[in-house]
Amino acid sequence: MTLTSESLTDGQPCPPRFAFCVPSDGKATLGANRSPQLTWSDFPASTKSFALVFVDRDVPAFGDNVNTEGQTVEHDRKRTDFYHWVLVDIPADRTSLGAGDDSDGVTPRGKDLGPTPYGTRGRNDYTSWFQGDADMEGVYGGYDGPCPPWNDERIHRYELTVYALDTETLGLSGDFGGSDVIEALDGHVLDQASLTVTYHTYPDARPATD
Repeated sequence: MTLTSESLTDGQPCPPRFAFCVPSDGKATLGANRSPQLTWSDFPASTKSFALVFVDRDVPAFGDNVNTEGQTVEHDRKRTDFYHWVLVDIPADRTSLGAGDDSDGVTPRGKDLGPTPYGTRGRNDYTSWFQGDADMEGVYGGYDGPCPPWNDERIHRYELTVYALDTETLGLSGDFGGSDVIEALDGHVLDQASLTVTYHTYPDARPATD
């Protein structure tokens, strides 16, 4: 199976227009937040649907000093996953997404979960990130792009994977997230393809070593 993109290049930085935030005066401000163009091909003939996840592997596992003036998030701090895009039950005859199809700007309080013409949106992890924020709190569905802490010493890695599945539906609906998708995929994956991009907002950020 092959995954290609006119928007993202495997192993290269994510262009800022596909990011949720961009560097600004030593910190960060909201970005264009466009979902990227994707095309997948060479999948098994028996494929009945596709699923897609986009996950940051380098989010700080605890929030001390995150986005705090005069301090940094240490490069070797323990890291965890943060899901930026969760899309399931993509029809078997759908083999691409256009740039901006699932997001074309930051939507305060989030985009709707549920069915779209190109699949069923799940919840991304900005839902938990913005809890308690009077201007941004809400349930965030579909695509919302990279926005690593503006004081994080580590360059973040973002892995985008499309899965070819042996079922028309994973049986997920309502409020489900990335970890729910990974669990539901078990036993249904015929093939998969991935690409990885990087992104950072801290000017002195360094690549991960693990």
